[in-house]
Order: sequence, then C-alpha cells, then structure tokens
Amino acid sequence: MTGFSYQLYGSRNSGPLEGTLRMLAEAGYGAVEGYGGVYGDPAGLARALRAAGLAMPTGHFAPDMLERDPHGVLAIAGAVGMERVYAPWIAPGDRPASRAGWMALGARLDAMGRPFRDAGLGFGWHNHDFEFAPLPCGTPPMEALLEGGPDLEWEIDVAWVIRGGADPLDWIARHGARITAVHVKDIAAPGAGAGEDGWADLGQGTVAWRPIMAALRSATPARHFVLEHDSPSDDARFARVSLAAARAL
Repeated sequence: MTGFSYQLYGSRNSGPLEGTLRMLAEAGYGAVEGYGGVYGDPAGLARALRAAGLAMPTGHFAPDMLERDPHGVLAIAGAVGMERVYAPWIAPGDRPASRAGWMALGARLDAMGRPFRDAGLGFGWHNHDFEFAPLPCGTPPMEALLEGGPDLEWEIDVAWVIRGGADPLDWIARHGARITAVHVKDIAAPGAGAGEDGWADLGQGTVAWRPIMAALRSATPARHFVLEHDSPSDDARFARVSLAAARAL
C-alpha cells in the first residue's frame, strides 16, 4: 500500500505549524514534506514532528541555499530525518532560453547535489509547468535538464506536467527510472476552483489519477507520494478529502 505524505506549503496561511501537524496526524497522515517556511528552527521542527507522530522524509530547498549552504541544508535534513532533497523552482529571470542553457542548468544541479548524495540522501528536481513549454529548437526544457544532469532524481508534479501541455504517462514511460517522488494533486474543472488558483481536492478535479498512479507504481521507484494543493480555502478539508481519495487509488 502506498504511503501518502502532505506538502506543508498548502497550510502556510493556516496558523501555527504545531496545529497543522496535529490536524494532519488526526486526519491519518504519517508524513509531511517540508519547504523553506518551516526550517527556521530545525530542532523545534523535529520536536513538533515527534510530538505529532509524523515523519518528514522529503523536503524542498531553494537552489540558492543548496548551492550556497549545503552544510546548513544537511543539518536541517539530519535534524528531521530526511531521505531526499529536491530543488523546487527557478525564478523566471533565471530560466535558460536554449537547450544548451537547460542542459547546463541540469549539470549545475547535478553538481549541487553531490554533497547530499555523498551524505546518503537522494537529490533531484521538482517540476512546474514551464519545463514543458518547448524551446525554439522544439525540445522541452525538462528533457534537456534531465540530459544535462544524468544523476538527478525527479519529483514529478503530475498536475503541473498536465498544465504544461504534456502527457504524464509519456514522461513516466520514458523517464520513470528517475522518478523517486510524486506530487499528487488535482486540477479544477473549467469554471470551478475560484479562489483556489484552479486546483481541486484530489478526486474532485479533472486529472485521471487511476491510470497515472498505476503507471507510477509499476514503472518508477517512487516511494513518496505527496498530496498537495497550492492554495486551498480550507486546508483541513483538502487534507481529509484528498487522503481518502488517494487511498482509494
């Protein structure tokens, strides 16, 4: 049975972290995924996780921090027992405009990940939609990124792949061996999702998750399936409804 985690970014506006962790534990989660907003006090974060009975096997860290302060990232990862670290984003002004540029970024990320791999952690990239808009040469940036960084793992955000105009089943078939974690989220139907940036609770949107989950389970080594909503109006509702839907997949 797949274990499901929760990306804490979705609860960034929902009050103290300790309350969020208690809510998630009561909803049935056993793990959460970290992001930059929760790392300020690693020892306190570790205590809060223990108090709630939750693990934090994966975490997002900005590329700048990964490159500038790998020892700090390793200290945070060690404090909470992370197994894998993912770079989640690059600002629009820093995105390459060519295939060669994206390959160079992949190589840079690969080098960035060396201290983490040396410490026994997995290291990779988490996508959004912009990696799937073809470059002038016709190559999707994600293809060049993976080619340039052959040791990079991939935390696939399936809904962002779809929003980028790509077919997740095709990407899973071709790059499944690189996929070590998954963001599980849903896209609201046209006209729905007002006030929630067009996202939906899992099972309430348009993503055909059953065949996608079957492909992920059969074609990838992914062990971490992270439920996410970027902007839920009620994070407790999202957490509860989505976990029930995920368990039925």
